[in-house]
Amino acid sequence: MFTVVYKKGIGAGEMKKRSRFGAALLAVTMGVSLFTTGAFGQTPDANETYRVIIKGPSADRANAKQTTGVRWDFGAEGYTTEVNAKQHQALLKNKNLTITKVQEVQLDRIENKPDSKAGATAITSLPSDRTPWGMQAIYNDPTITSTSGGAGIKVAVLDTGTYINHSDLVGSAEQCKDFTQSKSPMINGVCSDKNGHGTHVAGTVLAHGAADGLGIYGVAPQAKLWAYKVLNDRGSGYSDDIAGAIRHVADEAVRTGSKVIISMSLGSAGKDSMIASAVDYAYSKGTLVIAAAGNDGYADNTIGYPGALVNAVAVAALENVQQNGTYRVANFSSRGNSATDGDFIIQERDVEISAPGAAIESTWYDGNYNTISGTSMATPHVSGLAAKIWSANPALTHKQLRTELQNRAKLYDIKGGYGATTGDDHASGFGFARVK
Repeated sequence: MFTVVYKKGIGAGEMKKRSRFGAALLAVTMGVSLFTTGAFGQTPDANETYRVIIKGPSADRANAKQTTGVRWDFGAEGYTTEVNAKQHQALLKNKNLTITKVQEVQLDRIENKPDSKAGATAITSLPSDRTPWGMQAIYNDPTITSTSGGAGIKVAVLDTGTYINHSDLVGSAEQCKDFTQSKSPMINGVCSDKNGHGTHVAGTVLAHGAADGLGIYGVAPQAKLWAYKVLNDRGSGYSDDIAGAIRHVADEAVRTGSKVIISMSLGSAGKDSMIASAVDYAYSKGTLVIAAAGNDGYADNTIGYPGALVNAVAVAALENVQQNGTYRVANFSSRGNSATDGDFIIQERDVEISAPGAAIESTWYDGNYNTISGTSMATPHVSGLAAKIWSANPALTHKQLRTELQNRAKLYDIKGGYGATTGDDHASGFGFARVK
């Protein structure tokens, strides 16, 4: 049962709740906090402000905008803004308006996190392996020492930002934008990451091994990075900022004539209408959306959103363990709907693709490297693979690219882990899509 909690900007620092299996996860709460308690209708602090979405007839919305201002305007779907207690009470008196608290987002994971802050330490280490097991697995080559591909493709990583000056990422960032600041819904030229998660994800997509070739490699090192910070350094943010960033990616893809993949290692148990609409919008503009399945497995129907949406590719996490002759789906990896097993049709709440997600080493926010786990780590493997395939086959539409990912996944069926069976299943989806 969800309870309404009038807080703003609640982050991972205040909430120590861990996922069931201690894996990497971004959890979006349903306009409330899953990790605090409260009573419905409790009296909010007069000094607090709340992020809300306001819906209603256009005339009423227009009048309300004059009082509240606007952060994100989604047209007929409503607009979002920050209001104080007095403004909130005044808005509630307008019977033509619907006022709903915007969902909050928290980063919830266990990791081997360095004690240092971003940029505070010199690079004192090299990766334990320039091509970690995930790269070897997705390239189907245990002897590979470097990777290639992705030229001409943009990958928008929506996360905690990216340390774009990491030696293995420097020169890759084409866009760098912050959607988390209160003074403006978007600030260009800023995407700093003092959390680590976003830098780790970006590295798995397109790390290029550094100028000396001694760093770590991602799946598609020639791809360009659009680093979009949608969560702050505590791992906290709002769903309207995520929705706004998704729409911005789609518009930028059209404006620049670019082939763009959106990579989102974030999710929630519940469906947010703003994010769902934004994913549909981006997909309609020719952008491929790839998202984490979530870390709430291994029971049925634990897949999170936006990965669960039909217009997003949901990615499950594999371990570096062989079972029944294949890699094994991690216990923590969320499962889809077992009732749809075997149909090879993507419906809402279906897992689509599997990729390495347990004990993944990648770039870190202080210029070093770190190893963490989760479907958050599996997602960028698929995003990088999509970039590599699209670069080699630029005539493909985003829908044809998605079909190609599915066809490659069928070539390596996953039969290890709870719920994994021959063919399409709710644990591994179509299978493990690889370079070859």
